[in-house]
Amino acid sequence: MKVLILAAGYGTRLYPLTKDKPKPLLEIAAGKPLINYLIEKVRTAQDLTEVYVVTNDKFYEKFSAWASDCGHFGIKITVVNDGTTTPENRLGSIGDIDFVVRTQNIQEDLLVIGGDNLFDFQTERFFMLAKSQPQKVTLGVYDICHISEAKKFGVVAMGTDHIVTSFEEKPEQPRSSLIAMCFYYMPKATFPLIQQYVNSVGKLDLAGDYIRWLCEQKRLCGFQFLGSWYDIGSLEAYHQAQKDFQENKSCNKEEQE
Repeated sequence: MKVLILAAGYGTRLYPLTKDKPKPLLEIAAGKPLINYLIEKVRTAQDLTEVYVVTNDKFYEKFSAWASDCGHFGIKITVVNDGTTTPENRLGSIGDIDFVVRTQNIQEDLLVIGGDNLFDFQTERFFMLAKSQPQKVTLGVYDICHISEAKKFGVVAMGTDHIVTSFEEKPEQPRSSLIAMCFYYMPKATFPLIQQYVNSVGKLDLAGDYIRWLCEQKRLCGFQFLGSWYDIGSLEAYHQAQKDFQENKSCNKEEQE
């Protein structure tokens, strides 16, 4: 298995903090950047062979410098430059996944994590479910608890068999507060689905569109995490995460399926 951290955004909503520093390299607590927390959560996963970080041309050197100091993780880290230079010509999340799979010739299952996610859950049971469904993509889901907040995310519904039965991107009237995280396990057998999606829909940029398409194809499972999760998409969310982690308030509840 390989891990891909999506870090090719430009972080414009967090300016001026991210004008010259990518969002995943922002410090959370004790001088430790956000991306380090992500790697710590997955580096002990069984059969993990490599972590890829895909970024843009603007931040490639900064991630390369960071990676050169990451020998303590004990896992190979490869930084990939997708060649984009502005928010207007960025590839988008699915475009970057496709780019890395093709250019790095990935032949193993792939765990994809959004570089602006921060969480404290354990992942073992997620992997157990994901690996038992080699023909489906498994999505991490989280109950954000507030219907009003769910409007900002993709809202999902799941059956008792873990199959995701509906997905609605940023609905005006969410049916629930259960949302999709940018946390996908893509077995290697599902890689051709990306090209099938492109042939069917004609675009690669938005992850939500691809997730909805997978749901329609009945190729999407879900695993609900419990604990603390942050989407570092605003200055408010970033400062709240800093406060909670510095005060060690993040939860460590048991997960549920």
